[in-house]
Amino acid sequence: MQKPVVNVMVKAARQAGNVILRHMGKLDSLNVFEKGRQDYASEVDSLAEAEIIKELRRAYPDYAILAEESGSMGKGRQTFVIDPLDGTSNYLRGLPHFCVSIALVENGEPTDAVIFDPLRNELFTASRGNGALLNDKKLRIGDRKDLTGSLLITGFPPRERARLDIQLDTIKTLLTEAEDIRRTGSAALDLAYVACGRADGYFEAGVKAWDVAAGMLLVREAGGRVCDFRGRGEQILNASQMVAGNLKLCEVLQKAIVQSGYAAAFT
Repeated sequence: MQKPVVNVMVKAARQAGNVILRHMGKLDSLNVFEKGRQDYASEVDSLAEAEIIKELRRAYPDYAILAEESGSMGKGRQTFVIDPLDGTSNYLRGLPHFCVSIALVENGEPTDAVIFDPLRNELFTASRGNGALLNDKKLRIGDRKDLTGSLLITGFPPRERARLDIQLDTIKTLLTEAEDIRRTGSAALDLAYVACGRADGYFEAGVKAWDVAAGMLLVREAGGRVCDFRGRGEQILNASQMVAGNLKLCEVLQKAIVQSGYAAAFT
């Protein structure tokens, strides 16, 4: 049985998903603004976020909130971390790969997570110590032991373009062993896909807490590990880098990132 807080998070995520889907037929008329260089948001992000916040505050008015569009609201030991539309660029172009991501974080670590893909009606949920689920089916991370034949996922955030050369060198090195490397455009779904075995590993720099808080708990509860580029596994929500995979592959991938010199670019 899911915790009451997860039930509320699921309801909030589904309501946000309804907002997102309702606007898909009028993408050409949406108000779009540039938050930073090559970093866009739309009125749908704000509308979906408002639905989430309204539902969460109705049930938990004293919890703090950290939301991508609205920022930080309130203070407390427990914080809802919200990305109302992870994959905005995909959404605005009609690419069918985006999601709603909500995590409850306590003392810097996620305790509960919901990622909802409204197009596929796929609901990923997790609570610390209780495992991870996809539409009520228990998740187990893949069992690949090394990079050979692996399918990896990464990203190219606009705020990390200054380190693009070393990232591309790292990708070139990884592709000597990996089968392929994907760039999907949604860090939350990337981590959810690692948790359910659709991909073997994930690494990315320039991520924010709302991008990865829910997904990192899914990976952990599916039997995997997350760490930063230096291998640190705890209190990394604000580290801006993340590596994820099963226990063995995460270690191999993280060490490959160090050996390539990419990790040193963040010292």
